[in-house]
Amino acid sequence: MTIDRRRRVRTVLTALLGAVVVLTAACGTEPEAEPPQVTRTAPVIDPGAGGGEFSVALPGSLAADFAELQQGFRGRAGLAIMPVGGTKMVTFGNWTSGPAWSTIKVPLAIAALRANSGYAASASSAITASDNGAADTLWASLGSGVDASAAVQGVLREGGDNATTVPTTRTRSDASVYGQAEWTLADQVRFAAQLPCVPQSQRVLDLMGQIVPSHRWGLGAFGSSEFKGGWGPDPAGKYLVRQFGLIDSPTGRIAIAFAAQPDSGAFGDGMTMLDKMTTLLSGHLSELAGGRCA
Repeated sequence: MTIDRRRRVRTVLTALLGAVVVLTAACGTEPEAEPPQVTRTAPVIDPGAGGGEFSVALPGSLAADFAELQQGFRGRAGLAIMPVGGTKMVTFGNWTSGPAWSTIKVPLAIAALRANSGYAASASSAITASDNGAADTLWASLGSGVDASAAVQGVLREGGDNATTVPTTRTRSDASVYGQAEWTLADQVRFAAQLPCVPQSQRVLDLMGQIVPSHRWGLGAFGSSEFKGGWGPDPAGKYLVRQFGLIDSPTGRIAIAFAAQPDSGAFGDGMTMLDKMTTLLSGHLSELAGGRCA
């Protein structure tokens, strides 16, 4: 490769890596609904190589460190990050979608409190302690299954999630109607990034900052976080463990959604995987630009 071609490659590489590493809250092209794989390398085209392509890693970056962390996982994991009020996200990992479990209680609580503020106690228990009975009460307060589904989906749409649908009837005898909604990490983080901007969401956000101590794993390690976890077994008894929420950065708030499905199927192993991803995030906050509602 000639000196001029090497210089051109370095110039392109520098510009592209700067775009990959830093999240911004500026408007841009809407990302795909389900990013399919790990964002761990950046493809770079050598402008003088006749279309040849090669990939480069960013040693010490969040992308590279996540790839290394994932290699040590026995199971699948996924992570999505987006600035509050933003339109661009980054995703990592090989887990992209699954049942919402108790994370769907956030839009459910917002919908129920809008309809009747008298359900504040049930909303508190459903969010802070993930009480399933309290969440069932919120769901029933919204009317028929069709009406309740429409109300929760309406909140999701306000939060920028234009794809997720909430079942109207029970699909598993051992699980709630609403908890079996299929919620991708991409759609969940998109909703989280708009959640503070959704009308009448502040009461539920406040509750997300008061999660009971026994549930403060994962994002609970961040002192000022507002988050909600969800977990449950598949028909074979293997657990999916997931969380989404908001954390602080020097430039604003950051929306996070992540999930783990350990090969062992054990809840504790999934929780440990989320803890490890949280530790990784804490060491890379300087790479991530936060945002705020307009």
